Amino acid sequence: MNTPQYDTDAEPIVQLTDMPAAPAPVPHVFTGGPGFDKTKLILPVSILIAAILISGSILYVRYSAGQNTVAQIAGGVQKPAGKVNIDLTNAMMLGDANAPVTVVEFGDFQCPYCQRYFQQNQPMFISEYVNTGKARFVWKDYTFLGQESIWAAEAARCANDQGKFWAYHDYLYSHQGSENSGAFSKAKLEGFAVALGLNTSQFNTCLNSDTYASLIQQETQSGSAVGVNGTPATFINGQLVADSSGNSVGAAPFTTFQAIIDKILAR
Repeated sequence: MNTPQYDTDAEPIVQLTDMPAAPAPVPHVFTGGPGFDKTKLILPVSILIAAILISGSILYVRYSAGQNTVAQIAGGVQKPAGKVNIDLTNAMMLGDANAPVTVVEFGDFQCPYCQRYFQQNQPMFISEYVNTGKARFVWKDYTFLGQESIWAAEAARCANDQGKFWAYHDYLYSHQGSENSGAFSKAKLEGFAVALGLNTSQFNTCLNSDTYASLIQQETQSGSAVGVNGTPATFINGQLVADSSGNSVGAAPFTTFQAIIDKILAR
């Protein structure tokens, strides 16, 4: 049976510092005649080589983003892995903890594909499986798109202190802007708390003291440890929903996930 291929809609994870760099071509440089001071060539040659390396990195990022694929991270393309154990100690959950199916989403509040997943897939998970007691839906932070991703994740945890995690989670996706453009600045996040009727004094103290910074960092690291290679990344009963190369299928159509869940429930 042929393995289905997906048009992956996942935010690329690019770690340029970990990528193996291709050897740069050595430019032909005039070395001068006898008595020529070769030290004068060091600076221009260094600038030329740096420009070649930088331009190569930029092209890689643009190509990856343009194809809507999951970019390679350190170690190359990941092959499909077996089931993994995901620590749900600090995770946010909806549904019966004893449900036979556990759906875990690793996401970043700035990721546009995560927003699409929130709009198209999450409501279906909840109506079809969470509300019927067949599955629980779990959120895990994977903040890799910049500082505003971290602040947004911290803010959602601060809202959770007042029992409003999911309301804040939904508000963030409903007010998403361009990455690190100020859409999720701390001032904006404080404004969201006002709009949701939170105790702003408590919320602001929590946010501005970075109460959950360490937790958010641990969540992201735990995601990398279990094989997250793009966002959103969905694990169903510990198995990453991935294509034949091991890449997250991202915001694939809901039927992709539905088929897996229904197969588990039919056993």
